[in-house]
Amino acid sequence: MRVDTMLTSALIAEFIAPSDHLWLVSPWITDVQVLDNSHGAYDALFGDVAPQSCRLSDAIARIAHGGARIHVVTRRDAHNDNFLRRLTKAAGPEHIHLAQDPNIHLAQDPNIHEKTLCGNDWMLSGSMNFTIRGMAKNDEVVTYTTGSSAAAQARLDLAERWGDVA
Repeated sequence: MRVDTMLTSALIAEFIAPSDHLWLVSPWITDVQVLDNSHGAYDALFGDVAPQSCRLSDAIARIAHGGARIHVVTRRDAHNDNFLRRLTKAAGPEHIHLAQDPNIHLAQDPNIHEKTLCGNDWMLSGSMNFTIRGMAKNDEVVTYTTGSSAAAQARLDLAERWGDVA
């Protein structure tokens, strides 16, 4: 299965039944398109005004609005600014802070190298940054794991390293 297909499937599942906590950990994040709705296949997920496509920032904001506590860990780097700016706009600036917040927790770590997207009972991890090159060009190793025990352990480990303020 292609990584973009795995990512789209995981995010659609999150739209329908958001995790309690969703972790996005990547040194570099590009606001990549994660869902192509140009043929209207996903209109039912979006309601009356369905977009042609959905970017990562929109998907993360939608999941936060659905009730998930979102944790984004990345580096303080100009490459990530566009994603963070769009996430702030999509979620609403009142929902995002670098410290504590009821919806979205952002942490910036200059030493981050891990790449993980983790929900309640699934995890996508490996060598891939959440960027255009990472998802479409580079030769990456990615593992998609399902099962609450592996995901739960990963969430505990991530919370220990970058703080779980909820």
